[in-house]
Amino acid sequence: GGWRRAPQHLRSAAAGWDLRGGARAPGEKVLFWPCFLCASSSEFSADLGRATSEIMCSRQASVLGWCFLLLHMAHGVTGGLPCIRKYFGRDSIVCVCNSTYCDTHDPVSLPPVGSFIKYESSKSGNRLAPSRGVFQDRTVTPDLVLVLETTEQYQTVKGFGGSVTDAACINILSLTPATQNNLLRSYFSEDGIEYNMIRTPIGSCDFSTRTYSYADWPDDYELKNFSLVEEDIKMKIPVMQRVKAMSKKPIYLFASPWTSPIWMKTNNNWKGKGSLKGKAGSKVHKTWANYFIKFLDEYAKHNLTFWAITAENEPTAGLLTDYPIQCLGFTPERQRDFIALDLGPALANSSHKDIRLIILDDNRVHLPRWAKVVLSEDSQARRYIHGIGIHWYLDLIAPINDTVTPTHQFFPDYFLLLTEASAGFQFWEVSVVLGSWDRGNHYSQSILANLNHNVIGWVDWNLALDLEGGPNWVKKYVDSPIIVDVASDTFYKQPMFYHMAHFSKFIPEGSRRIGVSIVQRYGSCHLEYVALIRPDGAAVVVVLNRTGKTIPFGLSDKMGLIVTEIPPNSIQTYLWKRE
Repeated sequence: GGWRRAPQHLRSAAAGWDLRGGARAPGEKVLFWPCFLCASSSEFSADLGRATSEIMCSRQASVLGWCFLLLHMAHGVTGGLPCIRKYFGRDSIVCVCNSTYCDTHDPVSLPPVGSFIKYESSKSGNRLAPSRGVFQDRTVTPDLVLVLETTEQYQTVKGFGGSVTDAACINILSLTPATQNNLLRSYFSEDGIEYNMIRTPIGSCDFSTRTYSYADWPDDYELKNFSLVEEDIKMKIPVMQRVKAMSKKPIYLFASPWTSPIWMKTNNNWKGKGSLKGKAGSKVHKTWANYFIKFLDEYAKHNLTFWAITAENEPTAGLLTDYPIQCLGFTPERQRDFIALDLGPALANSSHKDIRLIILDDNRVHLPRWAKVVLSEDSQARRYIHGIGIHWYLDLIAPINDTVTPTHQFFPDYFLLLTEASAGFQFWEVSVVLGSWDRGNHYSQSILANLNHNVIGWVDWNLALDLEGGPNWVKKYVDSPIIVDVASDTFYKQPMFYHMAHFSKFIPEGSRRIGVSIVQRYGSCHLEYVALIRPDGAAVVVVLNRTGKTIPFGLSDKMGLIVTEIPPNSIQTYLWKRE
């Protein structure tokens, strides 16, 4: 029915499309919506994306996708191309993309004054599903109301993003060009989730296939042999250039070193307990500081300039005996002195003097002490520093109110940025769990908590990994929002991807967090939420429900009252004009 209703020119065009599929894995289930079951406009509009039948079949994602596209056009439904679902167990849903089809999400368009738009993703299968509504008067008030307090203003958001590692590039570039483009557009384009931040390693890291630096010639204190390697020239640089070309927003790059060349280290090894030889101000420390400048210079030749660098990735790792991956140890005192005597002056005297310098770049358990040492009133390093980077790996033993909150109170002029997070990192966990809603919940829970404690952004780890969670030279695999299946030229968008989208697509750079108060008749609030005012003056509210029940609630603003509800295991983003 939907096919017959499609205009003739669309049916003719579809006949010429390359409908590319892939082999079905043993026992694999694919959700299929036969076009004839979507015959009526009302049925299609109301229930697009919900299963009408589940059958065993070969995966022809493109065929299904173009079926939906034709129905979209025929019935005037908007919101982008829908997700082609693939199940890896009950409620474990990924969205399948290949060279000819990938779900998309229309650019944000604010509804008229007096109305709002809501986007919803859920464990049951919604993926940024849009719907509209209107404000009501306050004659009927839900038992739970979130009230926007616009006079309470907090931090300004910088953005959201992920990391361009060697492993991410290997996976992205292993796909055909059209599929690569769909993957990168999914993250960075206006019809994707509009990331605006990228972190990249300076040299090798654990998510490389080998260990290397850019100056592996002993005693080359002048760095005469400094040079980028194939991983930069053929992988990371081209990927970042493509991202910048396709994004309509500025892309903010920042870089972090895992280790110096081993001839500069006390243990002469990539991994394990080891620090820079000598003391701050010594020949080795000066050379290591100049190494940063050389890196920035070389990338600038490829038209890639950096917004920030971090002084060291996880500097406490290099203080641990037998640490298994690349590292370089610093105590807070040694990092303070290195910045004061070497790295800070090197940056200030270079063409990169406007770059932001971020300290810590490690788990928040080290706060506030790390900041107190490096940013103390008598510290000569503080004048070169702009922000503090945190990772999420030890959050369970480091409550945010004991770490991030006092750090912001002590040092309000230095921004806080979450610079790395990944799921599946614990030794007892399965690295990749396809379709895990719980891991998406973990992302949103962390983002909400950090935004509500003055953090200006949240940057994920690898943009894409393989089905194993690699490659990784020490086989320390983790999960990723996008998993690549090279054999079928396919990639899977996981729930983590869509949880990220509820923030990255709707909270642009320059948004200002505001206060929220709760009006509640009884019980306790089981929702997690954040509210902001965007640069265009619109309000944006993200609400997370990690419980197994539907929760009715209201959103109150000067425009009136939104009476709504959030289903079990769901996340919603609300947007509206305020004038």
